[in-house]
Amino acid sequence: MNKKLKTILGIGTALFLVVVAVVYVKFFSSNTKFSKEELFVEVPTGSTYEDVKKIISPYVENMSGFEMMAGLRKYDENVKSGRFLLQKGMGNFKLVAAMRRNVPVKLAFNNQERLENLCVRISSQIEPDTTKLLATFRDSVFLKQNGFTKDNVIAMFIPNSYEFYWNVSAGKFRDKMLKEYQNFWTKERLQKAENLGMTPVQVITLASIVHKETVKKSERPVVAKVYLNRLEQGMPLQADPTVIYALKSRDNDFDQVIKRVLYDDLLISSPYNTYVNQGLPPGPIAMPDIDAIDAVLSPDDNDYIYFCASVEKFGYHEFASTYAQHQVNAKKYADWLNTTGTKR
Repeated sequence: MNKKLKTILGIGTALFLVVVAVVYVKFFSSNTKFSKEELFVEVPTGSTYEDVKKIISPYVENMSGFEMMAGLRKYDENVKSGRFLLQKGMGNFKLVAAMRRNVPVKLAFNNQERLENLCVRISSQIEPDTTKLLATFRDSVFLKQNGFTKDNVIAMFIPNSYEFYWNVSAGKFRDKMLKEYQNFWTKERLQKAENLGMTPVQVITLASIVHKETVKKSERPVVAKVYLNRLEQGMPLQADPTVIYALKSRDNDFDQVIKRVLYDDLLISSPYNTYVNQGLPPGPIAMPDIDAIDAVLSPDDNDYIYFCASVEKFGYHEFASTYAQHQVNAKKYADWLNTTGTKR
């Protein structure tokens, strides 16, 4: 091989290595500028390529490099909405790939007292806002077709963990929740509800009261039976949690904490006041846990009619079959409350 050919080959090799280096830098070397190991970016429905560049620009070191890769891979012509995971050290090739991979949200909700609170909770995790979710859940056609009302549609939401894409529509989210509700009500659960002479919504409404009365899983079937006994005997439920719900609703303040129900509170005019209204309230006063629902469906076997908080086993209750025994238990609790100075 002559000297001239060697020179040409040497120059060619050098140029090739330069090209490889440039390609590597443009395609694969780090082009991120955030300190966290990973972060999520959200691209709203209907976003354009220009919108995407504005969204990710705080996290990309060299936007021209990203734009070149986006053009080569035609991402600029096929923008996707959703939630996307960016990892520290990603190069342009991986950045573009990441912006095409919609990552699901693991959505969870529980212990919500009102549909409004539930919508706030959900909207913090997916794209539809609170107003849109609330309007979708209260759509009159949907309610009528599925046997719900504005007061009891919260019964449709079974507390659990679910997986959704961030950009799911409010309608598709609602329909998925309806399907989960229908799946929850198996033949066995439906039969148990029928044996009680109750509909699924009525079961969940009573379960919401049981849920509020006690956090102790072992006690819930006992409390559930007390209320079922009252219903069977034609007694008012006289459930303090329903009065608390009525007070919060009157004040439009569900953040307030009410530890003690006073005599005057029992007179509040509200369909949720089970001291003055017979039977169940118009809908659930909270989103009950599944074990509270199952406690109503499989209640304890007892003849208790009364119960109040225990001063000997805090967190638990004292139960009674007679009013005389209940008065003894209730006085102990009232005396204890007075010693603590609890007025409300």
